[in-house]
Amino acid sequence: MLSDTSTATVRATLPAVGAAIGEITELFYEKLFAAHPGLLRDLFNRGNQAAGTQRQALAGSIAAFATHLLEHPDTRPDVMLGRVAHKHASLGVSPTQYPIVHEHLFAAIGEVLGEAATPEVAEAWDEVYWLMANALIAIESRLYQGQEVLTGGTWREWEVIGRSEETADVASFLLRPLGGAAPQPFRAGQYVSVQVELADGARQIRQYSMVGAPDAAVRQISVKREHGGEETPAGEVSNHLHDHVHVGDRLRVSAPFGDLVLDEGALGATAGGAQQRPVLLASAGIGVTPMLSMLHELNAREHTAPVLVLHADRSPAEHALRADQSALAGKLADGRVAYWYEEAAGENDRAGRADLADLEVPDGTIAYLCGPLPFMRAVRGQLLAKGVPAADVHYEVFGPDLWLGAA
Repeated sequence: MLSDTSTATVRATLPAVGAAIGEITELFYEKLFAAHPGLLRDLFNRGNQAAGTQRQALAGSIAAFATHLLEHPDTRPDVMLGRVAHKHASLGVSPTQYPIVHEHLFAAIGEVLGEAATPEVAEAWDEVYWLMANALIAIESRLYQGQEVLTGGTWREWEVIGRSEETADVASFLLRPLGGAAPQPFRAGQYVSVQVELADGARQIRQYSMVGAPDAAVRQISVKREHGGEETPAGEVSNHLHDHVHVGDRLRVSAPFGDLVLDEGALGATAGGAQQRPVLLASAGIGVTPMLSMLHELNAREHTAPVLVLHADRSPAEHALRADQSALAGKLADGRVAYWYEEAAGENDRAGRADLADLEVPDGTIAYLCGPLPFMRAVRGQLLAKGVPAADVHYEVFGPDLWLGAA
């Protein structure tokens, strides 16, 4: 909770800070990387920095956290904090990095706000920062403990034992930990970080959802090649994996993290033997990957409640893992699929973008979404219109979460 004095100051200055937060975060990253260039080379996503999306995500999270403290002073925005903490843990972030961020963030605040950044204002926002930072540090510590590793020490060497081309732009990699030890099971829907050394010596990190069954002895990730465009650079790690990683190569892989996981209540696994709930899995593009592990888990749990599997893509040829998705849905006691394609839809497919208007969504459905933000916003809006409570619609964003605090 914010102190009464800081609450009044933050409330009075939030409009000004919010209006300047984009400029503040841009200057913050400039200062941070000038002082610590290794962070940009080996920790932060250089593509997201170039595109500006990381700045937007940081600005959104700070503003959302401060707003929550003012509007709900007796609670924390744990969903938002949890999502950030899982990403941090997958990168190996440690508590020692938070004072570094604080130093350069508050230097940027002072420079941008000028005379408006009085000692009282700085003290109030300092309190906001450390409330958020200490909450993240505590959550990240529990995540590391859950993986039975030291803080920041989740990296392990894995061998590529298989590779297959799913589509022209999606390749799957089968991974096995070195030394023959079986990997720990993960929760369906989680991801791992993969770190690769690029031609310039940088060690860039990206997250990839695990596709197979949570208890499989071999893990599978499916990687889409990011070509880039006029405003977005090509994906450094995805292109490296596609062009240079083959059977016999080694990769540095983190422990599994991620909060988009099947709810135990939906599986009927809570205390007292709760009844299973209907599940809806909606994906677009490479967002299909976490849905595959969820389908594996639903089959393993012998889920008998309805499961509606939705996917949207440009064309059937670009729908990665379609055969696996259909087969897993078909094994369920009450599984249905609906696929939409903008181009070349087949006889049993739907043309255009995802439209749930004529689909029956059972009462009590819990929904999981993964794909581009416009797709998830559209599907979420349609689900809300059909009576699905907002608390039962969960999502995963690949990359900086520009939806933080807005969904």
